[in-house]
Amino acid sequence: MSPSQTPTCDALRAQGHWNPDWDAMASLAPDWTEQFMRMVSIPLNSPALDSRTFELVCIAIDASVTHMFAPGTRRHIRRALDLGVSADEIVAVLQLTATLGLHTMSMAAPLLQQELRERQATANESA
Repeated sequence: MSPSQTPTCDALRAQGHWNPDWDAMASLAPDWTEQFMRMVSIPLNSPALDSRTFELVCIAIDASVTHMFAPGTRRHIRRALDLGVSADEIVAVLQLTATLGLHTMSMAAPLLQQELRERQATANESA
C-alpha cells in the first residue's frame, strides 16, 4: 500500500497524532492499520466533543495506568494549555484517571481477606 492509500495515517502523522511505535504495524499491515486508524479517528473529527474536552480525554487515556504513554500525555497537555485549559482542570483529570489503580485494591483486598479467613478456619479445625 502506498502512502497515498493511507490518508488517515498520513493525516495523523501531519497533525502530530501519530505514535512512532505504530510504524512497524503500518509497515506490516498497512490496510488493517489504515482501517483501524480511520475507526479510532472518528472522535477526533467529530463535533461531538469540543477541542478542550477532547484534549482532556486524551490526557486521561495516555496517562492511564493501562497506557502510560508519556509523549502523548505531554502532547495533549500542551494542546490543552494552548486551548486555555487550566492546570487545575488537568490535575483534576489526572486525579480521576489515577482512580483506575484503585480497582486493583478494591478487587484484590476482599479476595485476600476471604483467603485469610478460610485459612484461619482450616487452621482452627485442625487444632
